[in-house]
Amino acid sequence: MQTATAEQRLLKISIAVTIGVASVGVLFGLLSGSLSILFDGVFSAIDAAMSGLALFVTRLVTRVTENRRFQFGYWHIEPMVLAFNGGTLMLLCFYAFLNAVGSLLAGGRHLDFDRAMAYAILVCVACFSMFFYERRLNREIGSDFIRLDTQGWLMAGSITSALLVAFVIGASLKGTAYAHLAPYADPAVLALLTMVLVFVPIQAVRKALQEILLITPPELDARVRQVMDGVIARHGFKTYTSYVAKVGRAQFIEIHVAVPPESSIDSVGKADALRREIAEAIGGEGPHRWLTIDFTADPRWL
Repeated sequence: MQTATAEQRLLKISIAVTIGVASVGVLFGLLSGSLSILFDGVFSAIDAAMSGLALFVTRLVTRVTENRRFQFGYWHIEPMVLAFNGGTLMLLCFYAFLNAVGSLLAGGRHLDFDRAMAYAILVCVACFSMFFYERRLNREIGSDFIRLDTQGWLMAGSITSALLVAFVIGASLKGTAYAHLAPYADPAVLALLTMVLVFVPIQAVRKALQEILLITPPELDARVRQVMDGVIARHGFKTYTSYVAKVGRAQFIEIHVAVPPESSIDSVGKADALRREIAEAIGGEGPHRWLTIDFTADPRWL
């Protein structure tokens, strides 16, 4: 529960900072005439909405519920939100790229470089501070939501850093023989960044889709099979079947063991003792693990 509380508190801080960055971005974008700054502010506003949705889901999945409609809890909502969040970031990058190309074809944009550079410096400090702060705390929390939010801060900081470089270059071109190139600095860098950064949320979307589709995680499956191979060998059982899945932070493990009719498992106590042995060997016990182990003398039940 302490981990869940820390996760929610960190998301609240992220939302507050994101709203501040979004407000500054929209204001400076309008004052400086920079389309990229205005987009950066809108990007931050949408990111704040995504963080708010993530906060709602973290509260939902950690809630103890006896809802008969969701008897396995709300774990399935977590990868759905992660996929939606990552997909939204990908679409935003695509939209920014189209805007950048449009500006290039239209001859670029004339900016107030002083205001633009002041904005870029301020936002770079905020973004990278949040990135390092969240990354440090998430080493203990281990939240996919925080990890994706951290990537969002890195994306925002990288975009703004590149914009700062573009603004500096554009300002330095004024009064030179290359002054006519200054309006192209803003959209050119934005187009380049969107082509690179669009790949950042792809990993999160791919992972979320694997969980939505209940694709078996290889590491968890290998660990369960390794444990059960040892149990079968030690106790002289016939065979077993195992099924594993990971949905959000929840792990679902189902194991069926075929035992000989003359097996020593002749009481509930002995069966429970063997279940404890298997559970401890698998590890990862906690409120997020659903573990089912049953024994049968009839292999048809496997």
